[in-house]
Amino acid sequence: MTDVFTPEERSRIMARIRSRGNRTTELRFVRLLKKHKITGWRRGSTLPGKPDFVFRKERIAIFVDGDFWHGNPRRFRIPDSNVKYWTAKIDSNRRRDLENNRKLRKLGWRVRRFWESALRDEKTVLSRLKRALG
Repeated sequence: MTDVFTPEERSRIMARIRSRGNRTTELRFVRLLKKHKITGWRRGSTLPGKPDFVFRKERIAIFVDGDFWHGNPRRFRIPDSNVKYWTAKIDSNRRRDLENNRKLRKLGWRVRRFWESALRDEKTVLSRLKRALG
């Protein structure tokens, strides 16, 4: 189907759309934390990369990464259209994630990342989380 807008109009329209983040994924992680009575975490951090959750006392930064946007090797598939754009976009996101990990570690934080799809395996997520929390 042909776009009814010029590329400039489409760009202006798309620029006005604001992200809501990965809210549903984060809420799933919150439910898991509450269900298992894991405390000491906060959201809304201003640390590099803006971790989804932080355990300040333990100095652990947690990211819950979306399979598509962060390029989960087991789940990610490049869309059939605009392959060049999507490849560059996902590669850029991956590089940014690595850089944020490096910055946080340099500040003395431990970083843990969970894939969105991994949240289905509650037992494994809990095991990794509890091991990190000590």
